[in-house]
Amino acid sequence: MNKFLKIILCIVLLSQVSGAFALEDEFADKMLSDKFIEPPETHEVYDYQDTTAIPVKISASSTIKSEKDAYEGQIIEFKTAENVIYKHNVIIPKGTPVTARVETVISNGMNGIPASIILGNFKIDGIESSKLTSSYEKFGLDLSWLVFPLKWLLTPLPPTGTLTNFIKGGHVKIKEGSTITLFYHPNWI
Repeated sequence: MNKFLKIILCIVLLSQVSGAFALEDEFADKMLSDKFIEPPETHEVYDYQDTTAIPVKISASSTIKSEKDAYEGQIIEFKTAENVIYKHNVIIPKGTPVTARVETVISNGMNGIPASIILGNFKIDGIESSKLTSSYEKFGLDLSWLVFPLKWLLTPLPPTGTLTNFIKGGHVKIKEGSTITLFYHPNWI
C-alpha cells in the first residue's frame, strides 16, 4: 500500500510540473503583439577589470516637479555641463545632448520613506552606452532619520508612537540645470 501511494504521488507531481511549462501569458501576448519592444543590450564579450573612470557632468534640460510628473519609459534630455577630457583630448564637448530613460518611479511612503526615480539607458552620440554608468537614482527628502527616533520616543505614550506612521517622505525633484555625474569607462570592452 505504501509503495502504491508513492507511485500515485509521483504521477501527480510530474503532471503538475509538466503542466507548468505549457502555460502562456495570453494577456501579455495580446497587448504587446502590435508593439515593438527594444531588446536589452547584452554583453557577450566583456572585461570590466579596468578601473579608469572619467566623470561626465550632465545638467537637466527640463524640470520634473515630482515623481508624479514622470512615468516609466519617459525620455529625459540632458546636456553635458563641461568638456569631458581623456588623455588630453576632448572626447565629449560641453553642451552635447544626452538622453536617459526613466527606468523606475517609486512614490514616497509612510514613516518618512522618500520617493525616488531611477534613470538608465544613458545615450551620448559617439559614446558606447556600455561604457557609461548604467543607472542613476535620485531621491527625495528622507525623513525616516527623524521619524524612527520620534516613534521610539513616543511609544510609551499610546497611541502617539503610531501616529508617526503617517509622516510621508519627500518628493523627488529634478530641476532644470541641476547637475548629476555619470562615469565614462573608456577601457571597458
